[in-house]
Amino acid sequence: MQNVISVDNMRKSDKYTIDNVTPSRELMLRAGKSVYNSVKWYGKAAIICGTGNNGGDGYILALEMAKNNIECEIILVKNKFSPDGEYYFNKCKEMNIPYTVYSASTNFDNYDIIVDCIFGTGFKGAVTGIEKEIIEKINTGKAYKISVDINSGLNGDNGLSSLCVISDLTVSIGTLKSGHILNMAKDKIGKLINCDIGITPIEKPYRLLEKEDIKSIIKKRENYSHKGIYGYVSLIGGSLEYSGAIKLANIASGAVRSGAGVVRLCVPSSITNGVMPYILESTLYPLNDQNGSIAFNKDQLDTLINSSKVIAIGMGLGNKGENEKILDYLLNKYEGILIIDADGINTLAKMNIDLKNAKGKIVLTPHLKEFERLSKLSISEINENPIKSAEEYAKNNNIVLLLKGTATIITDGNETYLTSTGCAGMATGGSGDVLSGILAGICASNGASLIENVAVGAYINGYAGELAKEEVCDISMSAYDTAKNVGKAICQLIK
Repeated sequence: MQNVISVDNMRKSDKYTIDNVTPSRELMLRAGKSVYNSVKWYGKAAIICGTGNNGGDGYILALEMAKNNIECEIILVKNKFSPDGEYYFNKCKEMNIPYTVYSASTNFDNYDIIVDCIFGTGFKGAVTGIEKEIIEKINTGKAYKISVDINSGLNGDNGLSSLCVISDLTVSIGTLKSGHILNMAKDKIGKLINCDIGITPIEKPYRLLEKEDIKSIIKKRENYSHKGIYGYVSLIGGSLEYSGAIKLANIASGAVRSGAGVVRLCVPSSITNGVMPYILESTLYPLNDQNGSIAFNKDQLDTLINSSKVIAIGMGLGNKGENEKILDYLLNKYEGILIIDADGINTLAKMNIDLKNAKGKIVLTPHLKEFERLSKLSISEINENPIKSAEEYAKNNNIVLLLKGTATIITDGNETYLTSTGCAGMATGGSGDVLSGILAGICASNGASLIENVAVGAYINGYAGELAKEEVCDISMSAYDTAKNVGKAICQLIK
């Protein structure tokens, strides 16, 4: 796992290190040298330096290149420097490294590599003025583009931008920031690497799951075992309008693809004939029906409550049945793991219920619009700092929250995991239903903590999507393509 931190945590950690451990000039020197050592240099490079310490990293990079006889030129955004930056800029002048101050006539076409040292991770808002002109020129040029610490113009906390450098390589300094992972980051950053320069986060970091972590979290299966050990899962959902969602959840969790011992598909009786052809290893449990939606029946729910290690509810549930009565009963009676997704979340958002009083362990899996309904925050408020918004909601409600997005946030308010697997082809109906099936199977069968299991499930879901993209381009992908690759994904990850 890699540590990921907020900009505020980075700022505090940087200050603590400078005040107590390592002088700021030494840290800047380490940063510049780390960038130099991270790149296979060729041709002629332009290092575009802003007025802050990010520009200072660029001056040290220029010094290293000059020492190694690599042709480079410094382009100043403005003739203005931070104190440490000015110290190293004067070193560049002593070595006669060529430099110029940017003007409208500055041409970037003569360089093989452009290094972006304009803004650091503290940048917020929209890029304007000279910097806007420079970034637009960088993006339209043909040179290989390297951003130092973060792509200039990209928000270091939330990964959003109206305009930023689109890099081929971004070299993060110290620790990855959440803006390297969230929202637009995957579209703006080609390759991402981090260079440790000796700054230890002073506040708890987030944890970015990586491929090698999955094998250590998924527990090895013993030969001396049986299906009961790996858990009975009940998937409650489906309606006359949305019968496909529950099938997708079943494909991902059923056939034991994601680990469950037994999967029970619980659907309104009116759609059983439509669902039945898709069931092989799973069992079918018809529920009382009210105009094509599930009706409340205490005895039926008690059967599920008493025999399920995990219940997942919401996939294709619709909004015409007795959803509130069903969900209220499960929250008050069920002591296992209750995963609430899709229409289950929309139902929950309308209910006046305190999740802290729920009998079981609750996992919520909203996308951004669903989280807006749950949290009563606007989407713009959530996007300003999605991790903080997710952490506060999870902690206040004593749940595990999985907030879907380009990167997925998984938090219980104390621990926070991020996963960045997945692809654009997963932006299609049914992808969340597949995820719910995976989560149910993993949570039922794997012996790790609940938050670890949810994080692993999110990683597997994204990885299965990536495998699907190799077979079908992201434009043509469907959720079924992801579901078909769940077993292959798990097998590759635990090798």
